[in-house]
Amino acid sequence: MSREQRQALNATLRAAPQEDAPVPVDQMRQGFAHFMSRFPVPEGVRRTPTTLGGRGAVRVEPRVGERPGLILYLHGGSFALGSPETAMALTAHLVLRTGVPAVSVDYRLAPEHPFPAAINDCLSAYRDLLDHDVDPAGIVFAGDSAGGGLAVTTTIAARDAGLPMPAGIVAFSPGLDQTRTGASMTSKEGVDPLFTRAGMERMSALYRDGQNPEQPLLAPAVYADLTGFPPMLLQVGTNELLLDDAVRLADRARAAETDVILDVVAGVPHVFPAFVGLIDEADEAIDRAALFIKQRLRIA
Repeated sequence: MSREQRQALNATLRAAPQEDAPVPVDQMRQGFAHFMSRFPVPEGVRRTPTTLGGRGAVRVEPRVGERPGLILYLHGGSFALGSPETAMALTAHLVLRTGVPAVSVDYRLAPEHPFPAAINDCLSAYRDLLDHDVDPAGIVFAGDSAGGGLAVTTTIAARDAGLPMPAGIVAFSPGLDQTRTGASMTSKEGVDPLFTRAGMERMSALYRDGQNPEQPLLAPAVYADLTGFPPMLLQVGTNELLLDDAVRLADRARAAETDVILDVVAGVPHVFPAFVGLIDEADEAIDRAALFIKQRLRIA
C-alpha cells in the first residue's frame, strides 16, 4: 500500500473542474464518458455487441483461457449516465483476472426512464439468461456505483419474483440509499474528491422522479430484507460519501444470516478499483474480487 499514491490520486481528482450549478443531462453524459475514457481497457479481451433481455449489451471474453461461468456486469453513472463502454476497463479487468466472460447491460437511464426502469431491464437480462438455460449457480452479478446498487436491487427483484439466486454479488462502491441518510453523507462532505451531497441529491431526484425513496428497491441499505441472498462482496473507500451505504447493507446482510464481506480501504475514492496502475489498492481489490468470483463459481 502506498500512501503517496493515494495522496497523488486525491490531488489529481480534486484538481478537476467542479460544476457548482446543475447542468443538462446530455452535457453530464458527455463529461462522464470523457472522464471514463481515460481508464485504458486492458489487452487480451474480445468485445462483441449483443442483446440481453431486450436491451443492447456487450459480451466481453478473454481471448485465451476462458473458464465456465458468467459475470452479469452493471455499469455505474448515478442511474442517469454511462453505458457498458464507460465501465469497460473495470469489466475487462475482472474478465482477465477470473477467465470468466461478462455481459454488460445497457439498461435504460433516468430521467427519460426513471425508477424502476433500470431494475426492470436488469431483471429482464437475468431472466433471459435463465430462459436460455444458463445455470444461476454459474452467474455472478457485479457492478460499480449505481451498477453496484442495481446488482443488489435486481437480486431483490429476482428473489421476490421467485427466480433462483445467482451465485454471488460483487459491488464496487454501491449506491444503496436514495434517502441519503447515511452518516458518511455528512462526515465525508469535503473529504470525497468526486462528489458533493447536493450533487448526489440532484441525481437522486432525476432517478426517483418524485417517488418516495423509503422503500427497499430505492434504499436497500435502510429497508431491504436480504433473507435468502447469495454471498456478497462489498468494496468501498473511506473517502466516499457513499461509505455508509455499503456499511449499512453489510449490517442488514448479517442480520439476515447472509454471507457478506465488507472490504473497506482507507484513503481511496469512489470506485477505487477502477484506478488500476495508479494505486496499488486498485489492483489488490480487483484480485480480491476475482478470487471471490472464482470461489463462488467453484473455479479451481
